[in-house]
Amino acid sequence: MDPQPAALFGGVDRRGSAPDRTWLIAVAAAMWGTDGLLRQPLAGQLPAATVVFWEHLLIVVVLLPFVPSAVRAFGAASRAERVALVLIGAGASAVATALFTQAFRYGDPVTPLVLQKLQPVIAVVAAALLLGERLRRGYWLFAVPALGGAWLMAFPDPLSAAPQAVTAALLAVAAAALWAVGTVLGRMVSVRIASRDVTVLRFAIGLPASAVVLLAQGAPVAVTGAQLGPLVLLALVPGLLGLTLYYIGLRSTAAARATLAELAFPVTAALIGVGLLGTHLEPSQWAGLLVVVASVTALGLRERSRRPVVRAEEAAAA
Repeated sequence: MDPQPAALFGGVDRRGSAPDRTWLIAVAAAMWGTDGLLRQPLAGQLPAATVVFWEHLLIVVVLLPFVPSAVRAFGAASRAERVALVLIGAGASAVATALFTQAFRYGDPVTPLVLQKLQPVIAVVAAALLLGERLRRGYWLFAVPALGGAWLMAFPDPLSAAPQAVTAALLAVAAAALWAVGTVLGRMVSVRIASRDVTVLRFAIGLPASAVVLLAQGAPVAVTGAQLGPLVLLALVPGLLGLTLYYIGLRSTAAARATLAELAFPVTAALIGVGLLGTHLEPSQWAGLLVVVASVTALGLRERSRRPVVRAEEAAAA
């Protein structure tokens, strides 16, 4: 249990470095993987831009009492932190999802899935440049199997997956880069700004950005009463609760570790797909799932030891 329970939603632990919370990042990412249960019924009824807009709108309505505090935190933040918060809300929350969705419209479903796996690699480079995180060689003993397992999970026949469309590839890489940088910037701002305020600002800034995407794509705003119920659950459970846990964990988890822990997202999505949505996995996909789980779990255990594979002292002191 956290030594300061108030820090769970808004407090800042002033008593020194907190224990590594790679496991909490994985729990949050696993919650994101549950949204297929709610998103699948909506997928054939609403465009992705409409769903993303309503997710942001509903969460902002729930968080409205905390908006004044978040605005004050934004005003007290440094210039770099303000830029980071805008990029997180507009880029990683709204634009990246729109780019990733758009990549599938070019007739090649393989390309965006393959290139999304670049996210951990991009995040490692960004963490080194922006946060001063340094990796020991042992990091790649966890990263390479995790990335390989994610590849196996993504495709029934992993040897036949080959990117084809240049436009789709560029869109997918842009989305992966925004998500990766969002992880790194989230780690940066979470060191000094309360988890609650980061969560509120992400959605408050993401709401107008998602509205711009909605208008740009010409997607409808209106939804039916039957669609509103699943949208509320989608926004509050994997959305708000998952992001709250994520930013709590990110306060004391190096970005290079967090981006691997986020692979719990496709693992959970695959298990729910098999157990509840009738999806079939090939033996190679089951193998990939086990590799990802083992790699992320082993990384979390290693980082709680006296010799972690990611050095984040400089980032924590920034």
